[in-house]
Amino acid sequence: MLKSEFPPEQDWFKNQNIVVDLGYQGIKKEYIAKQIHIPFKKPRKSKKNPDPKLTTEQKKYNQFVGSQRIYVENSLSGLKRFQKLCVKYRGKSVEKLDDSMEICAGLWNYKLNFKSK
Repeated sequence: MLKSEFPPEQDWFKNQNIVVDLGYQGIKKEYIAKQIHIPFKKPRKSKKNPDPKLTTEQKKYNQFVGSQRIYVENSLSGLKRFQKLCVKYRGKSVEKLDDSMEICAGLWNYKLNFKSK
């Protein structure tokens, strides 16, 4: 899906820092970016490595990546509370789909701002 929306041939992320999860393992090979932060994966259990663990540095780095991504994940989960964004859009107008996304985002931002006061 990322490749279809942002073709790797163009420099989409050239001057940006990117923080992604483990679902984007190949992003460093495909895209050029200022920095790409991707967490470390826990090694597989094998005969040579019966008790696989991450090093302390790797765990700290994963915590850093997670602390950067948590804001995006929380906002996405907040938007999913609006059922309109969770079901398949059956309309014919793409503009109405964009409008509904903007309305839901605005309502969620309003809820966050109202709650903090």
